[in-house]
Amino acid sequence: MVNLSAMEKESQTMSFQPSYANQNSSPDKRIFDTRVNLCGLTLDNPVIPASGTFGYGQEFAKLYDINILGSISFKGTTPNERFGNPLPRIAECPQGMLNSVGLQNPGVEVVTARELPELAKIYSKPVIANISGFSIEDYVTCAKAMDKENQVGIIEVNISCPNVHNGGMAFGTSAREAAEVTEAVMSVTSKPVFMKLSPNVTDVAGIAKACEDAGAAGISLINTLLGMRIDINRRKPVLANKMGGFSGPAIFPVALRMVYQVSQAVDIPIIGMGGVSSADDVIEMMMAGATAVQIGAANLVNPYICKEIIEELPEKMKALGIQNINEIIGVIE
Repeated sequence: MVNLSAMEKESQTMSFQPSYANQNSSPDKRIFDTRVNLCGLTLDNPVIPASGTFGYGQEFAKLYDINILGSISFKGTTPNERFGNPLPRIAECPQGMLNSVGLQNPGVEVVTARELPELAKIYSKPVIANISGFSIEDYVTCAKAMDKENQVGIIEVNISCPNVHNGGMAFGTSAREAAEVTEAVMSVTSKPVFMKLSPNVTDVAGIAKACEDAGAAGISLINTLLGMRIDINRRKPVLANKMGGFSGPAIFPVALRMVYQVSQAVDIPIIGMGGVSSADDVIEMMMAGATAVQIGAANLVNPYICKEIIEELPEKMKALGIQNINEIIGVIE
């Protein structure tokens, strides 16, 4: 487990206030403890908006107090500004959506100098820095920058990106390369590192174990599945990039299965995600082995979804006889 500096521990202690439910909850709801711990970070609840679906929180802060969230995984960051893939890059499909945004972001210098200070004005808790790259050097650059930010509590490493120095194969499809990225990032940061895994592999548990052996503090999964749609009238792919990441409720059973498989293979905490859209889904993910759960595409359909899930969790816990939500983590053997 990664050792946290005294400054980080002080920051985390100041940022998190114990909470059992929202301030308007009845006394009965307050006895149901939704707090979880991720590598020393105490989250008021396990609900985290997923990277790429919540921006830097600004749009959602206009709708509700986002400080109710357990944490926020902000938009994926690369060393340099990226404009992303050509349009169209979003396509709807039954029970989900396809996206081929292409990691559009302003680059790590702008994120740390502008976006994070602005986020701190509306969100007082430690956040999760999602970083991406096309070489190990890219990941190291971003990790070094995020390591300096007291506001960042966890670094989440997206290894679904192609390695430009190895024929374009995604880092996350190889246990060896996933381990190499893990070791490189761990060497430049004292913060907990969670490796975000691709589902487009044959042995996700083996890759997770390789990351753990290389020093990862935790695992995040799953990233999007690879999908495609064709416009039959134009006889062309709907997405300009032809293929894109498939997310939404349709992928939930696949994500749940992979979270369970990884939980059986590693002894480090898991952040589960993939098609989560209800309090029931959150509880399922935690029973499968996740300590915390990210909500992705559902934010784009219902911008209040995270708030609604957080408010519903104590009632679900009451109905299921769960006093402390940690009781259910990994109960499926």
